[in-house]
Amino acid sequence: MIERTERLLIRILPWPTAVAFLVTLWAVFAWVPTEKHLGIVQRIFYYHVPSAWVGFIGIFIACVSSMVFLYNRRSEWDRAAHAGVEVGVLFATIVLITGPFWARASWGTWWTWDSRLTTTLILWLIFVAYLLMRQFTEGSETGARFAAVLAIVGTLDIPLIILSTKLWRTIHPAVLRTPEGGSGLNDPSMIATLLICLGAFTMLFGWLWALRLRTLRLAERIDMLRDDLETGVHER
Repeated sequence: MIERTERLLIRILPWPTAVAFLVTLWAVFAWVPTEKHLGIVQRIFYYHVPSAWVGFIGIFIACVSSMVFLYNRRSEWDRAAHAGVEVGVLFATIVLITGPFWARASWGTWWTWDSRLTTTLILWLIFVAYLLMRQFTEGSETGARFAAVLAIVGTLDIPLIILSTKLWRTIHPAVLRTPEGGSGLNDPSMIATLLICLGAFTMLFGWLWALRLRTLRLAERIDMLRDDLETGVHER
């Protein structure tokens, strides 16, 4: 099932993704109006929020795939989790890079230990640790199991990120919903642009995830062939 999904995504996503990103460039920089409070820096929002969204998707895929892997020990699910974390961390890194530009304009500082920023950084550190574990335990089934447990536990940080502005005091900009209860996106074109960007980033995530799945699968097959060749040489 995983391999069929991989082939399907690689076949159908590249061109729609490219077109969608061209549309996002036009929408973000030519169509959508400038937000009156934050100014032009608010346009980062249209890439910052979708990056967070697909980063969460990658981590969620890793969590579910890790659960299945711990149940059936099939390597395809381990690869799905590994690829999900790698692509998820990529987009989480984009979140942590774009966020400070927004913070500088809103708060006058590049970084503050705000609850949402801190919980997001913790998520990033957890899954960077996951990737380091995979690197140092490459080819080890025990390492894969430990990594699966870490992926499942680390995913629990996502609800804290989402609820952080309600659980703790925060100065994180309220764009989707203002403190007064209204929408921070007060122009229909802003909502449309956000939806376009969410769609484009979701397609990009799917394509990158499938590509990484393929490289992991091919690398595993190469290792198996190398082992078979070495075994054959020793038998002779």
